[in-house]
This record gives sequence, C-alpha cells and structure tokens, in this order.
Amino acid sequence: MPCSSPFLDCAGSVLLLEAQLWSQDVCQLCNRSSSSARPPLTIMLQLGSLFTHFPLSSKASERAQGLSPPSAQTLPEFVQHVRKLPGLRKEDVFCNLRVPDQLQKTKDDINIVVLTGHGIFCIDVKPWRGTVSAQNQNWHVRVKEEDQHFTNTCIEQIEDPLKAITTKTTNLCGHLKRSGVSVRQSLFIPRVIFLSPDCELEDELRKRRELVSHSQIDDFLRSFREGYMAWISDALTPSWLSGHLSYRQMESAREVLGGVGTWDLVRLHCGEQLKGDYQGCQYIALNRQETDTLEFSRVKTLSPDSLWALLGHAPQVTVKMYKRGSHGWLGKSLGATTTIASNIFVIFRISGEEADAKIPAGTIRSINLSI
Repeated sequence: MPCSSPFLDCAGSVLLLEAQLWSQDVCQLCNRSSSSARPPLTIMLQLGSLFTHFPLSSKASERAQGLSPPSAQTLPEFVQHVRKLPGLRKEDVFCNLRVPDQLQKTKDDINIVVLTGHGIFCIDVKPWRGTVSAQNQNWHVRVKEEDQHFTNTCIEQIEDPLKAITTKTTNLCGHLKRSGVSVRQSLFIPRVIFLSPDCELEDELRKRRELVSHSQIDDFLRSFREGYMAWISDALTPSWLSGHLSYRQMESAREVLGGVGTWDLVRLHCGEQLKGDYQGCQYIALNRQETDTLEFSRVKTLSPDSLWALLGHAPQVTVKMYKRGSHGWLGKSLGATTTIASNIFVIFRISGEEADAKIPAGTIRSINLSI
C-alpha cells in the first residue's frame, strides 16, 4: 500500500526537504515489508515483520507463509458472522479477551468468548490451510504448493491449539470466580475453529468435538440460538437444577467479561495496524483509566514549523487525548492536548515480540487503549 508524505500539500515543499525525505524513508519501510533487504534508516524498527491486520493468532509461527490463504476471512468479519447467524446480542460476544493466568503473572488472549445460557464458549480461530495432524505434544500443518514442474511440501510445527484453549478456558473460569461470579467449570466450553475450507483435519482430530472444521461452522453457531421459553426457563430456574447459566449468572458474567482488557491498537499513516501493549511516551502524560484514544495529527500546511524543519528541527505532531466512555454531541470528549516532535518515540510492545518497539510519533495516526 503506497504511503503519502505528510508534506505533499505544503506550498513550500522545498523548505521541508529534510523532513520529507525522512517521511519517505518511513513509507519505504511499509512498502518493503516483503523484502529481505535491511532498510537503511537505522533509527526505525523493522516494521516489515511486525505489521498485522489483527491476525487470528499472535504466535509468529502462525503468521508464516502458507498457513493462511490470501482470501481468508479476517477475525472482525468472522465475529460479525458469529453474532448475526444465531442472532446473538452484541454485548454477549467478546473479542480478543486477555485473561490472566492462575498466578496473575501473564495474560493470553482468547479470540472469541460467547456468553449463552448453555455456557460460556471460549473459541480460538485458526486460518490454517493444508492437512493438520497431531504429533505428540505438537501439531503439524502440511501444505502442498504445486507448480507446472514440481510439487513442494511445507510442514509447519505448531503448538497444540486444543491444549492452549483448554488452559485459557480454565484461566477464564478462575478469573470469573475471583471476581465473584460462581459458575461451574463444566459450563466453560473450549472450542477451536478452522476457518479455511482448504484446511483438512486427519481422522483422529475429526473425532474431537472441541474441533470445528469449516463445513461445521454454521451448524455450530446455530447451536447458540435459544428460544423464548428456554430464555424464560434459564431466567427463573436455578443453575444447579437446570444445568444452564441463570439470568443472574449471565448478568454477572457479562459485567466481568466487559471489564477484561484486550490489546492496544496502533494505526499507522501507511494504513497498517499493530496490536500489543502501549508502554508510554516520555512527553505524553495520561491516565489509562480515563483515556481510551490518542489521535496524532501532523502539519500539512506551510507554517512556522516549516522553518524549524529547515533548521534541522523535526516537524511537530499534535496529540489529542479523548476521555474513555465519554460522548458529547459531536463525539468523544477531549481530555487533553499536547504537541511533541514527530521524531519522538512511542514505546510499544508488539504482540508476539520479546522486546519493545520504538515508533516515531510522526508515523502514527492513532492509538486505541484497552481497559
């Protein structure tokens, strides 16, 4: 995707040559994400390997070439399908919940959590294609690439997704209990959905009811539907008697799940998105509990900032901080505004990476902060 320089609309573009060249280097990083050559701009992070449109798994191995077809349905699109087909309420479907483990030390995200009277479904979605088999503690995904003259077979070793979602489901049960919601372990139901029609499970895996292949997805989603009489019964009958979640349990669980954090999201001017944890910026002071969106706007017209750029100073970026959950007549309420240099770094831990990334403020369009 081509990037536009933040200074193309300036009448005096010659005066901004240094800043424009810097911006073009940033755009080249976006456009060269598939290149094996290392970009010459040393102050920038290696964005090419970090860009993501919310992949269905944060594991690096699942982003490898061949595991996901180019036309695969994205997670947000699939979440809409999960809501619409069985007629679920928006507040009963949660996406990318990051649940703390039993020791409260680490958090693993669950792609989709669906709250129904039948139970709390914890779902991880895999966009894999190829033949999937279980091999001891790991799974293998075998993909065949056929050409006119030869057939190439690629085998990717993947961590057992069923074991992973089962552990995360247990952690979610423990989190709700610590939050005062008493729900039986048996009402937490783990599932792994294979989204691609080009994904084939071997015989032993097809027998596992926790695994949902592409052809079974719609039938699985329709099982979430509840009739009016079932809703009344669940509302009036105690959980220990009906075996379902009571109305009071569902309300309590809905409140706790609504307070579970997800990922922070950075949107860049080149159109790419990064998910992970916003660590901060030394020139931006905010309270996460009160702020949910940061908007970065760059100078696009000739101004005194242009003269500063000519003298070797970086262009300025205005950062607007909007209040969490606060809406006025014209949208969200503005909490604070600050101005920083465009080459100031924002520290962000990208999902799946072991080190913090330093992202120049001039490359950022906005940051959405999770709870």
